[in-house]
Amino acid sequence: MSKSFLNRRHLLTSAAGLPFFTAQPAWAQALKQLPPSRGMSIAQIVDTSATQQDVSRDFLIGSRAAWLDINARGGIRGRPVQHTVLEVDGSMPSLRAALESIRMQTHCLALCGTVGDKTATQLVQLLRQEQLDLAHAAPWLHNADGQGEQTFCIFASRQEQIAHALKSLSANGVAELGAVYATAQENALYRTDVERAAADLKLRLTNYPLNGSSLRQAGMSLNNNTPAILLFLGGTPELAQFTQGMEKQTRQRYVIALADVNLQTMAQLGATRNTPVVATQVVPMVNAGLPVVRAYRETLARLFDEAPTALSLAGFIAARYTQEVLQTIEATPTRQNTLQAFQRRTPLDLGGFRISFNGQRRGSPYVTQSMLSQDGRIVG
Repeated sequence: MSKSFLNRRHLLTSAAGLPFFTAQPAWAQALKQLPPSRGMSIAQIVDTSATQQDVSRDFLIGSRAAWLDINARGGIRGRPVQHTVLEVDGSMPSLRAALESIRMQTHCLALCGTVGDKTATQLVQLLRQEQLDLAHAAPWLHNADGQGEQTFCIFASRQEQIAHALKSLSANGVAELGAVYATAQENALYRTDVERAAADLKLRLTNYPLNGSSLRQAGMSLNNNTPAILLFLGGTPELAQFTQGMEKQTRQRYVIALADVNLQTMAQLGATRNTPVVATQVVPMVNAGLPVVRAYRETLARLFDEAPTALSLAGFIAARYTQEVLQTIEATPTRQNTLQAFQRRTPLDLGGFRISFNGQRRGSPYVTQSMLSQDGRIVG
C-alpha cells in the first residue's frame, strides 16, 4: 500500500495565521463522495474549524490507520469496514446536517471517535434530543457528565485531568497557581472544576479570565504578582499566542495545559523557547512498550508519513476499541445490536490500555503528563 504524505509542512506557520482547511481536506472524505457500503460502515465526525483542526487532524490519522489495518487483517468477522469521515465547522447546524446524513445511511452501525471536544459535547446532547438508536463510541470528550445510554467515553475526563495536574503540583510543594481561561467559554465550563480541585489540595488560586483580550498581550502583561505556574484552559493556537507574549518575561514560568493541546504543533510554532509547557495526556507515551502502542507505531509507519503523537494514538485506540466491541456481535450487525453490545460495557484490556467502566461509566482513568522542553523536545 502506498503511503499518504500527510506531513506537517502544510500545517501552521504561525499561531496568529492559522489557516482553515479546505472543505475537503486530504485527510478527510465527505459522506456524499463514498459509494454505498458492501459491508458495514462506521462514521467519524471531525471538527475542522480553526481552533480544532490540529487536534482533529492527528486524532483522525490514528483512526484511519487503525481502520485500514483492521480491514487488511480481514475486517470484522471477515467483513470489511467502511470508515466514513464527515467534516463539520464547529457549529450546531453543521453537526445537525452531518447527523442527518448518517441517519439516512442505514448501513452505518455506529459513530466512533468524534473530535474535537466541543463537537463531541454537542453531539452527545443532539443524540439525546433525536432519540436515535446509534452508539457513539470513544469520542474525544473530556467532561465527566458527558455520557449517556448512547455515548461511551473511554478516555479520562477533563475533570480527572485537572485533578491530576493540580495533585502533581501539590505533591511537589507548589502552593500557588494561576488559571488562565482563553475564552469566556472555557471560563464558564471549567472554572468551577479548577476551583474545586485547587481547594481540595489547598492551593492558592488566582483566576485570569481573558474574555476576548489579546492572548499575546495577556502573556506580555504578566507581572511579579502572577504565579510562576499557570494552568491554561484553551486550545493549541490560543496557547501558542499566549506563550509568544511571554517571550520577553524575565521570570521563569511553567504552563500546564490539558490533553487537547497538541505539543507537536506547539513545537513547530516555536512558541515555547523560554516557557516550558506541560500537558496532561490520557493515553500512554508513544514510545511505551505496551502492545497497543507498538501496534500503533508499526501501523502508522507502514501507512503514513507521520511521526507518532499522543493524539493520533488516541484515535488509533478509539478505533481499536470499537473493533473489539463489534467482534462480540455474533449475529449480523445492526444499529440496534451494535448499541446493545456497547451498552454491556464489557471491560477490555486493549494491548495494555485497560478500559473498565465500573459504576462511573468512564472507560479509563489513565492520565499522565508530558512536557515540551525549551529545546523543542517532548519528554514523558
